[in-house]
Amino acid sequence: MLAIFLKEFNSFFSSAIGFVVAGLFLLATGVLVWVLPGSFNIFDQGYANLTPFFEVLPWIFCVLIPAICMRSFSEEKKQGTLELLLTKPISINQLIAGKFLGSFSLSVIALLPTLFYIISISALSAEGVQVDYGVIFSSYVGVFLLMSCFTSIGTFASCLTDNSLIAFVIGTFLSVLLYFGSVGVSSIPLWDSQLYTLEYFSLSHHFQSISRGILDSRNLIYFISISLFFLVLTHLQLKSNLK
Repeated sequence: MLAIFLKEFNSFFSSAIGFVVAGLFLLATGVLVWVLPGSFNIFDQGYANLTPFFEVLPWIFCVLIPAICMRSFSEEKKQGTLELLLTKPISINQLIAGKFLGSFSLSVIALLPTLFYIISISALSAEGVQVDYGVIFSSYVGVFLLMSCFTSIGTFASCLTDNSLIAFVIGTFLSVLLYFGSVGVSSIPLWDSQLYTLEYFSLSHHFQSISRGILDSRNLIYFISISLFFLVLTHLQLKSNLK
């Protein structure tokens, strides 16, 4: 598994892909949160917190993470090296774990520089105003869990096809559907009622709960379950390809 992880990780930084992804992520978040006026601009909010930053992150990750994952298995299929990998002394689970961790680590590296936003908020806050670091910590926990879900979705999408672009489209569609889909459906009136129960199954419901500083075990179990679900689907798909 370690060899697969290192191969996946090095493939990002042996070319410009890793630097471009990290650069685009930081540019997008920086412009939206600090420069452009609007609902995501911290200065327009007038509060010493990073709430706008954590609100914009899911929108970016819905596109960014599928782009990172799209070549994981599709490129192996296209080059005909997937079967070769599976003939080596490595299990399907180890192969999936290596690919998953390789893509996840790039997302983590792209996110790490945003920790300086905490320093910026502290420096910009008025004298006597206390920054709620507990909520910020909880929000970052939610971000890592959300990244895990999107990475597992992107990994699954990549194993469905040998075309990286199609894998990206599928991964983005599933990510948007799971994050925003059930929320939109739950707000539609049906027989003079609204199906708010469906909102509970959305990633956004649980992410927003954690972002408010609530580290509920139900939210943690939900995120872990979604990640494992798509990794299991990836395992089943790869297994069916060998038959």
